[in-house]
Amino acid sequence: MKLKHFLLIGLVTFESLINAQEIKKNAIEVTGVAEMEVEPDEIIFNIGIKADNKNQLADNEKLLFEILKNDGVKNEDIKFKSMYQNLYSKTAKFTKSFQFKVNAKTNVSKLFEDLNQKWVSNLNIAEIKNTKIADFKKTVKINALKAAKEKADYLLESIGKKTGTPLEITEIEDYTSDTVIPMAFRSKAANVQLEAADAGVDYSFDNIENIKLKYSIKTRYEIL
Repeated sequence: MKLKHFLLIGLVTFESLINAQEIKKNAIEVTGVAEMEVEPDEIIFNIGIKADNKNQLADNEKLLFEILKNDGVKNEDIKFKSMYQNLYSKTAKFTKSFQFKVNAKTNVSKLFEDLNQKWVSNLNIAEIKNTKIADFKKTVKINALKAAKEKADYLLESIGKKTGTPLEITEIEDYTSDTVIPMAFRSKAANVQLEAADAGVDYSFDNIENIKLKYSIKTRYEIL
């Protein structure tokens, strides 16, 4: 009984290998590519403030929150990052950093002008994104899969064959720029605070490059 059992397993395995080889011989492998450009709708900034003492730091923090509020930034969109005290500094001994986000309705140029204060030590871009980027990524991947199927269809049709069951689907992330730098910010992305009030520079969302998404899907289809 054991011998028959082993022989049966061996026969099934051998037949499976033959079937796998037949599928491999009768399959087509193609790659579909899809791209999309998405307009950013949110910018996240890092900002630092400085002071000579704790009381002055508290006052500057209050001024910061007032400016951000007046320019449409909600309190829940402002996050504390860190605080630092330098006992050996001859200038600002206390610093505090925050992160805040703005949306497409924000007048970024005016915000920069209002934040062009002596007590603002730095202002830089942390991230530029679209809040629905996950949905757009799904769409691009689906379009890439559809493109692969379409390619397999017309290639097989040219030789009188048809596309059968998908045997393998592999996702390939070619390129995605979730974080992009506005054209106006490129030369001063590390610290735009000192240049914030430059005349003639457009810091609006209209001057931000689109987020570019590109995905490839490699597939293998059975040939009928």
